Amino acid sequence: MWNQAYRKDDVEAGTRPLYPAMLEAPELRWSFIRKVYSIITIQLLLTIAVASVVVTVHPISHFFATTSAGLGLYIVLIITPFITLCPLYYYHQKHPVNYLLLGVFTVSLAFTIGLTCAFTSGKVILEAVILTTAVVISLTLYTFWAARRGQDFNFLGPFLFGALIVLLVFAFIQILFPLGKISVMIYGCLASIIFCGYIVYDTDNLIKRYTYDEYIWAAISLYLDIINLFLSLLTVFRAADN
Repeated sequence: MWNQAYRKDDVEAGTRPLYPAMLEAPELRWSFIRKVYSIITIQLLLTIAVASVVVTVHPISHFFATTSAGLGLYIVLIITPFITLCPLYYYHQKHPVNYLLLGVFTVSLAFTIGLTCAFTSGKVILEAVILTTAVVISLTLYTFWAARRGQDFNFLGPFLFGALIVLLVFAFIQILFPLGKISVMIYGCLASIIFCGYIVYDTDNLIKRYTYDEYIWAAISLYLDIINLFLSLLTVFRAADN
């Protein structure tokens, strides 16, 4: 008994199961999780860099806001992420094509975020960034803690999907029949709650369900959750500021 080697058995070593009845090796799952969060970190840093350029270089936002060519390019930038998801579905395991497509997806989305922020006050952007950071970190830590104690959030999937459909319909109604500042704030609050749920749901999938080859899809899911939460909070703060 006294000759047994010392085993470091903690979370950082990755030797403890992430959830009860875990059958796979914890080290492999922790390695997968670190890879996904590394990709998300690079995506967020790239988004911040691109959006900062769009916000600080005023001729860019002026070009998009005042010219027909800018409007056309803006529409292209909006649909590019959706178009990129199609080849990503087929090449998400093929290196380096998957990373190139992910870069196009991230940059095009970052441009649209930068244009949104370009017409928003710095105070509102800072408030949204701080709250988004606090919420994402808190929900991520909570999900890991709850998973360790046997909680399963897979049941949220159908409810979140239904709530997302309601949100999209509500946004379409807003476009056709604008209902004023109060309705915009309600929309932003509902969207924030829904994407908070998606952060928990996708983090739970990251811990338990994504296969090791699905690191691109796992990163995209959580990245979109974070971005959509930020945009929802930005909508709320911007409506309140006006």
